[in-house]
Amino acid sequence: MDSTPSPSSSSAFDMVSSALGRYIPRVGAAAAPDPADAQGDRTTRPRVPDNPAASRQDQILGAVNLDKDLRITRCNLDAPVFAGLDVVAGSPFVDSLPPGDVPTVTRRLRQVLETGEAHVARIQRLRRGDGSELVVSMSILPAALPHEGLTVSLIAMARRLHLYAAETAIGTSLDIGETAQSLAQSLLAWGDVAAVDLDFAVWTGEGVTRQGQGQGHIRLRRAALVPDRAWPEGYVTPGDDLPSDASRLLAQAVLRDDAAQAIVIPDREAVERVLGSPRVMRALVPGDRSAGVACIPLVLDGPPSVVLGVAEVWRRADRPFRDSELLDLQELVARTAHHVDLARQHQREHTQVLALQRRLLPRTGGDTIEIASVYQPTTPDSAGVGGDWVNSFPLPDGRTALVVGDVVGHGLGAAATMGQLSMEARALLSAGLAPDEVLEHLDKTVTLLDDAESGLAAGYSALGSTCCIALYDPVSHHLALSSAGHLPPVLVSPDGHARLLAVRPHPGLGAEFALREPFDVHTFGAPPGSLLALFTDGLVEDPAVSIDEGIVRLADAVSRVHPWDSLQQAARHVVSELAPARQRDDVTLLLARMIGYRKGDTATWRLPARDDAPARARSQVSALLQKWRTRDDTRDNVLLLVSELVTNAVRFAAGPITVRLIRAGHGLLCEVGDTGNGRPCLSRGSLLDDGGRGLQVVHRLTTRWGVRWTDSGKVVWAEVER
Repeated sequence: MDSTPSPSSSSAFDMVSSALGRYIPRVGAAAAPDPADAQGDRTTRPRVPDNPAASRQDQILGAVNLDKDLRITRCNLDAPVFAGLDVVAGSPFVDSLPPGDVPTVTRRLRQVLETGEAHVARIQRLRRGDGSELVVSMSILPAALPHEGLTVSLIAMARRLHLYAAETAIGTSLDIGETAQSLAQSLLAWGDVAAVDLDFAVWTGEGVTRQGQGQGHIRLRRAALVPDRAWPEGYVTPGDDLPSDASRLLAQAVLRDDAAQAIVIPDREAVERVLGSPRVMRALVPGDRSAGVACIPLVLDGPPSVVLGVAEVWRRADRPFRDSELLDLQELVARTAHHVDLARQHQREHTQVLALQRRLLPRTGGDTIEIASVYQPTTPDSAGVGGDWVNSFPLPDGRTALVVGDVVGHGLGAAATMGQLSMEARALLSAGLAPDEVLEHLDKTVTLLDDAESGLAAGYSALGSTCCIALYDPVSHHLALSSAGHLPPVLVSPDGHARLLAVRPHPGLGAEFALREPFDVHTFGAPPGSLLALFTDGLVEDPAVSIDEGIVRLADAVSRVHPWDSLQQAARHVVSELAPARQRDDVTLLLARMIGYRKGDTATWRLPARDDAPARARSQVSALLQKWRTRDDTRDNVLLLVSELVTNAVRFAAGPITVRLIRAGHGLLCEVGDTGNGRPCLSRGSLLDDGGRGLQVVHRLTTRWGVRWTDSGKVVWAEVER
């Protein structure tokens, strides 16, 4: 039969075999076990045509083809390095594995069969007939057609190649758990069980100091454990803290003579003598067959060096550790300790940014609006926590501000910008500025932060960040909204109809001067029972669908929220329904259900700017307060307050005057609007000064007061306790 691969063949097995210079036919004697196999000879393999190129002693590549039942159909493992492996056509591939590895490898093989996605470069041990083992780098490749099964590519790992491949695999993630798991999988090549225990400070991202580890005082938490199987009761598994006495023993063992060093406890008797208590034995010894253990500290070099944790490799009694193997273990752990420290630093930054973002999340709504929010950070393989933020807070004049933003980038630079913009927006809105005016200030702030000399961080730019601000008036039941390049919010009316709020597009914050445009304020009706959804693009961006389709899906999901549903549960449900399984950006959603004031809790009067306006205002307000059964002292204070504010409006402004009284919670909110543009200022006047006394009276009668600006003028508001 032809000994060269067919030009039309495209299977992974054929391509690997072509690289080997050998080809095993698809059918015939090679595809089925021969009589010797049937009699139990599991070390024989089908004969193949001679090929001088494959007889080189440095050949390290081999291939095995499996069917859908994970049985071997073809194999090409004739290089001397693979001699003695328990691999034969017709037998299950897992027969060549150590028993403890069978569940994990079987799961990975079936996963490749089901998904068609290759699993590349796993460090794996194969069992020889004489009881020894061969370390290989195993890749699982799907066939071109599902019915052709799988191809398993094997690279025999020479010592230096094994160390290089292990270090490469360990450095691919900044997640502490994944980094520790990769290290444990690599260490398994030298033993039957491998575990990695890390100092608790590494998990939290804190700095690990030698002073904190003095005299063996170290708290360890299990970060990784392989293989994946059922463990005895009491044995420490990933995520569990080691018992304090176990942590102390391990620390004292590897920190002898004030220097970190690897140790080997050679047999079961010595293990029992060192560990002592049965409780520590149950926590650290993986099973009755485990006899010897090598403990290697993860040392971070520096002045002075510190121990990040301990790696443990357990073996059976019939496989004692050789000196050369211990050197290999020490070299591998030493090479990869800095990856653990990088993951620790990333965890610290991730924790700081996440704490800042969660601090910015709205806590509660109030009597006039119900708030719920969900923040879901990026998946571990992404670039880190981003700059998404949402906030909602009551304004002193009774309105509620709803803000959502998305700062460009990830990490501490984005988090610092996010925090600054959020606090600046809150301060400006609380001072009475309109949404468009607030965005103008934020636009300037982003430009200043990007300046090379005064910016937050070298190499970081927040240009192009987006923000959307909505102000809800619970009296008029209107939303005033401004947007800087942000995706439009979704508003669901009380009858369940959802629509995107039409907002004029804007290039975002910090745009180039030629692209800058004035920010607009859009006003929308939001009657009681309306539901507003503010979000960032991570919720609607999915590689599988367009962003427009993602927004439509969001609108449909929000429209299905029932008025009686818990808003927080509804928000979580919307996020779980829409967010991609492996998100590459933060997901943020803010839901706001409009309630507003009851009709009987507000009253508005419109008066001409004449000298009799204060008297008319007092008369109408007095009648309302009697209807509300307000206390006499409160009624007197409110009448005096209204008189002073209306008098100032008549004296310093023109046009009609609007008086509004709101009964809210434990206080009364009084508003007087006029067409003037002067800002009332509280000053320290003398007894002979003719002006400023009215504001002194207002200041003493109220718990708080302020000014907000409108399109036609200003509104002076003040709150009095009932």
